[in-house]
Amino acid sequence: MYPKEYIEFLVHFHSDRDYFECHEVLEDYWKSVDPSNKSSIWVGFILFAVSNYHHRRGNYSGAKRTLSKSISIFNANMNQLSMLGLDKEKFLEDLGLIHNNISKGSNYFSYNLPIIDQSLLSQCKNKCQNDGQKWCSASNLENEQIIHRHLLRDRSQVIKERLFALKNKNSNR
Repeated sequence: MYPKEYIEFLVHFHSDRDYFECHEVLEDYWKSVDPSNKSSIWVGFILFAVSNYHHRRGNYSGAKRTLSKSISIFNANMNQLSMLGLDKEKFLEDLGLIHNNISKGSNYFSYNLPIIDQSLLSQCKNKCQNDGQKWCSASNLENEQIIHRHLLRDRSQVIKERLFALKNKNSNR
């Protein structure tokens, strides 16, 4: 019923709190189903994960900016939130509170999405357990590999792809 990538996103979001991986999982999915739609619900979730990543690292400006964009997308796609098993009213209300907290410079806290579809919740918990993770655990603020993932990852493939795209762009001129 739900895309497996969405379930993977939810499991990462609620267990290891690897927001970078949340972004990666949903970005690939979004690009395969709705690639040019920057107002896609999937982009909203990607931006929300990015906002959490920034907030946890103390980048309040980046967290606020990406959260604002995600709120805008979620407001435009409210009915899809329900179709994705979430309590849309509570979620949007929570996002407003989180945005306010970020604006005040409040510390990051681990947020749990208001999943109301018990079948979805069960699928997520089962996957989480099968992956050896704990559902709804708090973010491990000591885990440098997750906290600073964008700084520590191997970017050689990304750089290679960008150079290839630039070369193709220049040769098409």
